[in-house]
Order: sequence, then C-alpha cells, then structure tokens
Amino acid sequence: MTDQTNSAWGGRFSEATDEFVAEFTASVSFDKRMYQQDIQGSKAHARMLAAVGVITDAERDLIVDGLDTIQIQIEQGDFEWRTALEDVHMNIESALTKNIGAVGKKLHTGRSRNDQVATDIRLYLRDAIDGILGQLCLLQRGIITLASDHTDTIMPGFTHLQTAQPVTFGHHLLAWNEMLQRDSERLIDCRKRVNILPLGSAALAGTTFPIDRVMTAQLLGFDAPSENSLDSVSDRDFAIEFSAASAMIMMHLSRMSEELVLWTSAQFQFIDLPDRFCTGSSIMPQKKNPDVPELVRGKSGRVIGHLMSLLVLMKGQPLAYNKDNQEDKEPLFDTMDQVFNSLKAFASMVPAIVPHKANMRSAAFKGYSTATDLADYLVKKGMPFRDAHEVVGKAVAKGLADGKDLSELSLDSLQQFSDLIAQDVFDVLTLEGSVKARNHIGGTAPEQVKQAAIRAHSRVLR
Repeated sequence: MTDQTNSAWGGRFSEATDEFVAEFTASVSFDKRMYQQDIQGSKAHARMLAAVGVITDAERDLIVDGLDTIQIQIEQGDFEWRTALEDVHMNIESALTKNIGAVGKKLHTGRSRNDQVATDIRLYLRDAIDGILGQLCLLQRGIITLASDHTDTIMPGFTHLQTAQPVTFGHHLLAWNEMLQRDSERLIDCRKRVNILPLGSAALAGTTFPIDRVMTAQLLGFDAPSENSLDSVSDRDFAIEFSAASAMIMMHLSRMSEELVLWTSAQFQFIDLPDRFCTGSSIMPQKKNPDVPELVRGKSGRVIGHLMSLLVLMKGQPLAYNKDNQEDKEPLFDTMDQVFNSLKAFASMVPAIVPHKANMRSAAFKGYSTATDLADYLVKKGMPFRDAHEVVGKAVAKGLADGKDLSELSLDSLQQFSDLIAQDVFDVLTLEGSVKARNHIGGTAPEQVKQAAIRAHSRVLR
C-alpha cells in the first residue's frame, strides 16, 4: 500500500491506493513534458479568477510568482516529480501549495483536471504544430532551390517502376514539394481546430463560479472558448486529426525515402548523399548505406500505427471524460517527435543531394522513353491515336530486335511502319525535344519548371 492517499481526491477513500495501482494509473512519467503549458494555463486561470473577484490580486500575484519559481526549478533540474501525485498537474499544484501555503489550494477553483489536461494538450500540440510547420517550410525551400538548379537535368520518369517518359529532375523534385505543400495546408487547417479553449468546462458541466472564459482564451492565445463543456473535456478528435495529418506527412516522406534508397543504389546511381547522412557496414567495407531515408521509411509505420491507436482509443467512449484518455498522450507525443525529427533530417539532407546528371540521362535514354512522343508525332500528322499506338509498338519491337533506341533507328527503318514519318521525326525522339514539348502548366518543359519553382516558393507557408 502507498503511504498516503492522493490529497487531490483522497477525502472519499478509507484506504490508500495500492502501490502497483498508483504506478499503473500515474501519467507523470510522460505528461511532465507539458509542464510549461500547465504552468501557462494555470497563470492565465489565476489572472482570470482575480479579474472576476474569486481571488484577490495579492493571491493572484502570489500564485503567479510561485508558478514562475516552479518552472525555474523544473528547468534547472531541481524539481522532484512524484508518482504518488499521478500527473504533471498535481505535482505542480502540490509544490505550489507547499511553497506558498493555503493560497496555492485556491488555484483549482472553477476548473477540473479534465479541462486542465485538455487545455494543456491543446497548448502543447499548438506549439508542436508550429514547430513542424517550420521544418516543413525549411524542407520545401530546400527542395524548391534544388529543383531550380536542375530545371533541365533529364532523368527517366517511371510508372510501375518501368521507364515511361523523360522528365527533368527539377520537375520530379517539385512533385515532392506539391505533396508537402498539401501537408502544410492540412496542418494549418488542423491548427484552427486545436486552437479552441476547453478551460472553464470543469469536470464536464461547467462551473458555478463567475468565470470569464473569453478572457482566459485571450490570455492563452486561443481563438475562442469551446461551446460545449461535455465535448470539451472528452473528445480528442483534434489530436486524431493532427495524427492523420502527421501520418500523411510520414507517408509522403516514406515515398521520397524509397526513391532516395533506389537512386543511391549501384543499380541506379542517380544521386549521391553526403557521408554524414549515411553509415557503413560492419563486415562489408565497400558499403555506404542510406540509413536516414531508410529509418524515416520505417518510422512512417510507427506514426501510422499511432493514428490507428488513437482512433480505436476513442471509438467506444461515452460522454464525458474517461480514464482511457490518459492513453492519448504517449502516441500523440511520439507522433510529434517522429514527424519533427524526420522533417528536420530531410530538411538538412535533401538540399545536399548531388545528382549524377550523366547517369540520369543515360537511364532516360533506355527503355524507349520517347515512344509516346513518336505516337504524338503521328497523331499530329493525321493518324488516329490507336493506330499510332500500334505503329509505335511495332517500331519499339524493331528497336528491341536491333538493340537500338528509337532515336538510333534509321529513317528508312522507321518509314517501313508509316509513310507519315519524315526527317523531322528525330526532333521529337531526342530527350531534350521530349521534355521541351511538354510546355504547359504542370508540364516538364524546363521553362515551365522554372516558373513552377517560382510559384511554389511563393506558396510556402503563405
């Protein structure tokens, strides 16, 4: 048995909590990371209580100064976190009461740990979103800058991981940026729903004290107080929405990672990653392993799993608050950490990519990547597309038999498949001619890629 019952709620109980149960139900080991937000929320609550006359100005000042002292103690490593006090809230409140006396006990007037924790999580998540958006912005700018430097660097575009059509490296990189731009917009939109104040909802029904929730919201930078006390203390859809947006970010980073892993392989040799982002092998001295993208690819599964965990956590809960919700923090916190760190790694690594232009161009030359250009050429000469498709298929078969690319076949060889083919066909069968021909918004023509990079830069964290 524990030595004493938790003073926050022990009046009802005739015996102390079992020691194992105390440890099993405690959350301070992981929710103490919200100490700044807990103190921030408590200071705003104290100021509001004084403004409406529930406590005096002198009591408010004593509470605020006491909380400031506790924050300094925590940050200097001089604060004792006690499992018996369950969570970050009661640890701080208990220390406050110990330091300033009975006035510390007045801080909890007009609130509950239910609305307190909901407020802390929203404050903490709001800060996390801002940090993640900052890393997204850095990564996007790095990608766009690299794309701007390679608007005419030709590489193969793939479908089914088979050579499809030539594109430019800049165009490919800007495809990554489009994914991240949508991720950024999702987070910005999610933040709006995070930034609603639950404090004042108390346990579930509100409070009888004359609180001013609008004032508290303004002090804490929330857009508005929540509209329903039952929903405010019990729902975590804002956390689930963030987790969904985070899973999307990690899915996109995983796709990029897969390409980076392929591109650095001996079979592709499209790019080189600086040594500082790679590791070697303990047995094979020649190895240079792309560990950062591989690890990010692996972490995506972890974050996606956290989303599933939170959805299942909430799906069976009746209104209002239930102890189940203590399980929201660890997956949520880990999601924040993994997304932030993965983006930080990519923001440093991606701008340092060194493309091997010759290898990219050579790969684009293989696989008959200009076959579609030949079909388009015939269509422009008046042939129906389906007929052109068949003609080009036969020309490709000829190239395969002769071991030559379409651009390497003679004019006579090509003309045996259609008398519409003339000398100008070789203008469209070159890699440069192919990418240049896609000269429209969203296309891979170098001039279009340059303009797309300019537009992309203007949209970053707009």
